[in-house]
Amino acid sequence: MLRGQLPATDVLVVGAGLAGLRTATALARRGHDVVLADRRTRLDAGVRTTGIFVRRTLEDFDLPERHLGPPIRRMVLYPPSHRRPVTLDSPRDEYRVGDIAALYRTGAQEAADAGVRLLLGTRYTGRSDGRHVLDGPDGPVEIRARFVIGADGARSAVARELGLDRNSELLVGAEEVYPSPTRDVVPAFHCVVDPRLAPGYLAWVLDDGEHTHVGVAGYPARYPHGLRHALRDFAANAPGLDGTRRPDAVERRAGPIPVGGLLRRISCPDGLLVGDASGAVSPLTAGGLDPCLRQAEQAVDVLDEALQTGDRSALTRYDGATLRARFRGRLALRRGLSLVRTPAVATVAFTALRNPLGRAAAQRILFGHGSFPDPKPSPAGHAVRTATGTAADTAR
Repeated sequence: MLRGQLPATDVLVVGAGLAGLRTATALARRGHDVVLADRRTRLDAGVRTTGIFVRRTLEDFDLPERHLGPPIRRMVLYPPSHRRPVTLDSPRDEYRVGDIAALYRTGAQEAADAGVRLLLGTRYTGRSDGRHVLDGPDGPVEIRARFVIGADGARSAVARELGLDRNSELLVGAEEVYPSPTRDVVPAFHCVVDPRLAPGYLAWVLDDGEHTHVGVAGYPARYPHGLRHALRDFAANAPGLDGTRRPDAVERRAGPIPVGGLLRRISCPDGLLVGDASGAVSPLTAGGLDPCLRQAEQAVDVLDEALQTGDRSALTRYDGATLRARFRGRLALRRGLSLVRTPAVATVAFTALRNPLGRAAAQRILFGHGSFPDPKPSPAGHAVRTATGTAADTAR
């Protein structure tokens, strides 16, 4: 059966999360023709992320204030017993939780205003005869694109089709979200280290006075009774809730979290990966929103150069192996956390947080300013942008 054909485009972006939306919009603003496809029929449905933005993101990116919750300065860390927690207070606003559904809606409107052709309810299925195949509401269609961007999550189909690296170390997470029962609460992020609830990661309660997030995440094979069972057990006795009643109607979120670090091969002459598809998530904290925004800027730079010069070798600058070297410390800590398999070991490890050196290390990790590395632009890329009079449109 002959498939329908869509008009050719400069760039096909697959996946309309924050990374995909930002990349598509920035490329369109630089004058390129962009198609953005997402399998969801509504971008504000099926949200998977808690939506935590860290201080560095809030300082460097112009996020809509109306879509951000109250600032959080307090982190409380608990051992498996929940007794004698360690409280860390920062003099600065460290975290804010974004209304991700609203950010997606706003991002989609900005993309459309920039000229992006947005195809919802459309799944990427692969390549055929040099064209990309999409399965949309009216059936399969083909589209020819000079480049394709995989912004399609931890299990990227684009990565598979381009022969790029794919995530192999994944956590799974689930959480419940509901309106905060009191507005008088001190906004705080409560985290529990307990391998029974969150093997290899954390269980959390985040309450900013507007919404309460209760969640767990860990290695899927280590859950004896399943992720949902662990979340139910934790929600019944979670610290930080202070006996508040969970409403009957809650929003539920779940999804995979890549924690193996940035993948080595994230580009080829035909395209590249951004966001979770490229492993651009902190191996230790699993924070992914700041890396996805910064990495989107790098992707836009190299694609803009390749599109303007016709030189596909520009994509070689988008090199995961080089950037991965900047994550050695966090990868080592990830390996250490993955080895904590019993409450007794977690309790012993937790005692280090109670001495000054341990507290200082925790503050550097949780309140630090490090994130996805910002490599210097190449002379060639700078020359292209100067000659054409264009500049990065994303606020820093």
